[in-house]
Amino acid sequence: MGKNNQNSNWVEAKKRCRLNQADIQMAKELGMKPKSLLKNIPSPTQQWKAPVKVWIRDLYEKKFGRVRLLEKTKAIKESSSKEKRESYPEKREISDEELPF
Repeated sequence: MGKNNQNSNWVEAKKRCRLNQADIQMAKELGMKPKSLLKNIPSPTQQWKAPVKVWIRDLYEKKFGRVRLLEKTKAIKESSSKEKRESYPEKREISDEELPF
């Protein structure tokens, strides 16, 4: 099995299980293979079974006590909130004379 084939297996698991890069990293740290992820996709008759994404996060949290987050999303959220703050006009006090009523 070459490295290219292994990557294509992870790409397929990421697509079919609707995982992001942090979920893939957690699965790798738990020692999972892409085949095990694909085998654990719940069928419509298995409503008791959690989606693979939730299952990985639960196992990771149980083993390591925390859930891994994407570093990019934190940076994006910080930059977007900074842009929002800059786009709003500055607050100023309105006197009673300026009020329309």
